[in-house]
Amino acid sequence: MDRTLYENYVAILENELLPAMGCTEPIAVAYCAALARKTLGCLPERVQISVSGNILKNVKSVVVPNTGGLRGIAAAAAAGIVAGDADKKLEVLSHVNEQDKERIQSYCAQAQISVTQAHTGCIFDIGIRAFAQCGEAYVRIAGHHTNVVKIERNGEVLFDCETPEEDCCVYKGLSVENIVAFANELDVNDVKEILERQIAYNTAIAEEGLKNDYGARIGKVLLSSFGNDVHNLAKATAAAGSDARMNGCSLPVVIVSGSGNQGMTASLPVVVYARHLGVPHEKLLRALALSDLITIHLKAGIGRLSAFCGAVSAGCGAGAGICYLYGGGYDEIAHTLVNALAIDSGIVCDGAKSSCAAKIASAVEAGLVGMEMYRHGSQFHGGDGILERGVENTIENVGDLARKGMRETDEEIIRLMIKSI
Repeated sequence: MDRTLYENYVAILENELLPAMGCTEPIAVAYCAALARKTLGCLPERVQISVSGNILKNVKSVVVPNTGGLRGIAAAAAAGIVAGDADKKLEVLSHVNEQDKERIQSYCAQAQISVTQAHTGCIFDIGIRAFAQCGEAYVRIAGHHTNVVKIERNGEVLFDCETPEEDCCVYKGLSVENIVAFANELDVNDVKEILERQIAYNTAIAEEGLKNDYGARIGKVLLSSFGNDVHNLAKATAAAGSDARMNGCSLPVVIVSGSGNQGMTASLPVVVYARHLGVPHEKLLRALALSDLITIHLKAGIGRLSAFCGAVSAGCGAGAGICYLYGGGYDEIAHTLVNALAIDSGIVCDGAKSSCAAKIASAVEAGLVGMEMYRHGSQFHGGDGILERGVENTIENVGDLARKGMRETDEEIIRLMIKSI
């Protein structure tokens, strides 16, 4: 493939496959708060938090790691303020100790922390203003999880840049055909370090989820109910990682498209199948790169946050990666994707929480069924629902459905969730 395009794909993987501890939306709030505290220079007595509806949705019900079980935006901000390391970004809470946890809970109970919904038109928006006798500081993150767009102290603008109207995950040159070519021609040494980290981190948290009781224990329920054949094990392993992550486990994951759940869904089923099939390790790395890039490609037209469950894109990516492990090329992978998208494109996102693990299992199932359909000579065709002839046209339709068609659905979901805050 074209060398410039090849290098662009390597850069995309380097930009997207990042380590993060905890659900990335509350962690983004904690990061913003830690940066506000650092800018202020002292512990704030009063904190005003303004976030977009999708941040409210994705932070409301998930446990913030290293807080002793606290949930919500105020708790995430308090953790970042009291014990966060802003230099760690999405691992901002990775060094919190037991004494810090007590301080976080005490600060949550005593500090004046207010939360309001921002109506800036930016889907991903976090603004935190901190007040103390030493002064006032303001930090805003917009567009994606670590994209700081403004920093102020005592009215002086220390940093300012243009805020993106849409999130920044839209990459040029992504297509299923090019992604398959990249996987085939990849020098694995170019991405070996980040893919090995993805395997290690995501496998470790999945094992933690299967070992202990987190949330609704979806991974453990799947294994105890339906056995440990490779098909079920692939679903259960991905679900177990989400069980742990959504319910306060402090182990890090490697994210994809800004999401740890998507990072685990895109990678863990591929790892499980690679072990089952006994393929060379290099083949696994190629399949992972393909799964990650397919996930990013599908998610790019949707946006970081929407009413469309991101696990669907990652489940499709996993199905494509497993198809590649079986020797599938462009045709087989394209049909796998179209089949999977036909099955699961209606799952809505109603925030990060325990049930994400079950949605992940459903998304992986769709990817696997999509693959098995084509292997058995069965497929959905253009004209079936939103499917259109050509995999890229179908991907574009799904993006339009999620980004445009489900906008009102997203607003209604947020309205329903805000009622109980």
